[in-house]
Amino acid sequence: MKEYADALEFLYGLEKFGIVFGLENIQRILEIIGNPQKHLKAVHIGGTNGKGSVASMLACMLSEAGYRVGKYTSPHLVSFTERITVDEEEITETEVAELTTEIRQTIQREDSDRAFTFFDFTTALAYEYFRRRQTDIALVEVGLGGRLDSTNVIDPLVSIITNVGFDHMGYLGNTIAEIAREKAGIIKKGAPVVTGARDGALEVVEEVARGRNSPVHVLGTDFRYEMQTAQVMSYTGPSMELDSVFVNLKGDHQLANGSLALCAAELLKARGFSMEEKSIRNGLSRVRWPGRIEIVREKPTILLDGAHNVDGIQALVRFMKTRFPEKRTTLIFGVMKDKEYGRMLELLRPLTDTIVLTKPANERGLPAQAMKEFAGEAVVTQDVRSALAKARAVTTDSDLILVTGSLYLVGEARAAIDEVF
Repeated sequence: MKEYADALEFLYGLEKFGIVFGLENIQRILEIIGNPQKHLKAVHIGGTNGKGSVASMLACMLSEAGYRVGKYTSPHLVSFTERITVDEEEITETEVAELTTEIRQTIQREDSDRAFTFFDFTTALAYEYFRRRQTDIALVEVGLGGRLDSTNVIDPLVSIITNVGFDHMGYLGNTIAEIAREKAGIIKKGAPVVTGARDGALEVVEEVARGRNSPVHVLGTDFRYEMQTAQVMSYTGPSMELDSVFVNLKGDHQLANGSLALCAAELLKARGFSMEEKSIRNGLSRVRWPGRIEIVREKPTILLDGAHNVDGIQALVRFMKTRFPEKRTTLIFGVMKDKEYGRMLELLRPLTDTIVLTKPANERGLPAQAMKEFAGEAVVTQDVRSALAKARAVTTDSDLILVTGSLYLVGEARAAIDEVF
């Protein structure tokens, strides 16, 4: 569709402005198009890892309860339309094209000198789409950080800060406390906070929340979970107890994410979004979040995981040791330039028999050769398709291929697997 292709060309063209922190431009864009965010009831979700998983879990629970649920996440894996959904259905290419043209023309008419980033524009587009679709509630994932992120122009019913780890240090700070303060910037006056943050990060979250008179609900203190079997847990929250809850996402860390979503669901109930136990269980049992410990093929087994920082890789390693302790494994690895790729590879190397390094097709992608010294005996490739072909050549049907290091890499692999295998 030409109009959609033109819209994407315009949107991706905005990436030349890079990442620009600050709310002035997004606030001006939203003002020009009628401040759609003021018509939304929302949950704002920040943190280092697990944001999209928590958003998807909440979306499924709320949809099961009969609400019209908007969800805004980033980045996408294969198609831009993945970023904006209503009741888990993606915005259509036609809607993207029409809204992009309309918003762009309105801005040009009202403030032709206004410069804005890709994320400014897409955030405004999402808020306007949710307003037009008359969503009952919107689940909004922070893009980067929180305090100065483009999404941080809403007054949420509940804020969620999943956890705080080292990531994007060039933008957010070099200590856990500094990073936590940026992420705690999504806390709004009087709105309750759900968090899985710990230690020094938790202290910062609680300090910011006290200053804004926002009650804090802490994983392990105010609510908790216990793993019963793989993907099954019990949950004890402020006003609800559940046993044998199945979470349809792999990895023990997803039970922690599930408990964050359950606590948020309890808090939303007090704000008019009632969910019966059946809706909660059905939602968690059907949730999907592609590219996160996702097995997309057998013979050989191909496992995709968008882990892109040390915390994410640690969760992946725990899953691999539990689920595939003996499988011969080929690793396809690629990262963005600002990642701790040496430490990530250090964690992954003991699990792998062959390493194939590659570069995601993104201007921020790190050339594969730059990682060679950390990978030992490794094959260097120039793109994901070549990496998949190399992995296929050294893999039998009983082996495993693991693709990880970047969501961009995982998205490319997901799109190319059927052509290579």
